[in-house]
Amino acid sequence: MDEKKRAEIKNALAKHVDKISKACENSLKRLGTDYLDLYLLHWRGRIPLEETIEGMEKLREEGKILRWGVSNFDTADMEELWNTSSGKNCMTNQVLYHLGSRGIDFVLLPWQREHNMPIMAYSPLAQGGSLRSQLLNDPAIDDIADKYNVQPLQIALAWTIRSNKVIAIPKAVQDEHVLANAEAATIEFTEEDLSRIDQVFPNPTRKMPLDII
Repeated sequence: MDEKKRAEIKNALAKHVDKISKACENSLKRLGTDYLDLYLLHWRGRIPLEETIEGMEKLREEGKILRWGVSNFDTADMEELWNTSSGKNCMTNQVLYHLGSRGIDFVLLPWQREHNMPIMAYSPLAQGGSLRSQLLNDPAIDDIADKYNVQPLQIALAWTIRSNKVIAIPKAVQDEHVLANAEAATIEFTEEDLSRIDQVFPNPTRKMPLDII
């Protein structure tokens, strides 16, 4: 590679890292804080991962963020990330995960468990509409909710976070929603409970495309 090409690549990298830095600084200003506990790459995009990671690491070294993670990365993306120079500093991968969307159970979730990296589940109670209605009105879910004297919605959330390698970010507008979500973390399913749930919302038997909304 000639010197001109090297200079072009170096300049492009500097611009990308600077763009990441400015985006973070804008977020800090909007939030009125000096640093973020966790900063997520929402989409992979077309920029090489090495360059994006360099930008994230620079933010961490400057104290603008404490940790960084990614969103909507499938297994192949995570493997590529893991093999980059600082990829092991990634703290989490935020993906869609709930009873009606279990595709990550086949490969991605086991991979992240093996590499000691938690999943951050977004929309853990499903989006509104027919799917959410199906989740919350299923007879098996209702029976299990009655057994623990909780709401079906809490059973759905408790299932999502049943593993200590999955955290969830459910929406909570009112105080009672926050309390109900917190109570879901105390529910401990029996093998019979999980088996009943699997019969209605089966575990995937093959690799599925990553669900994204």
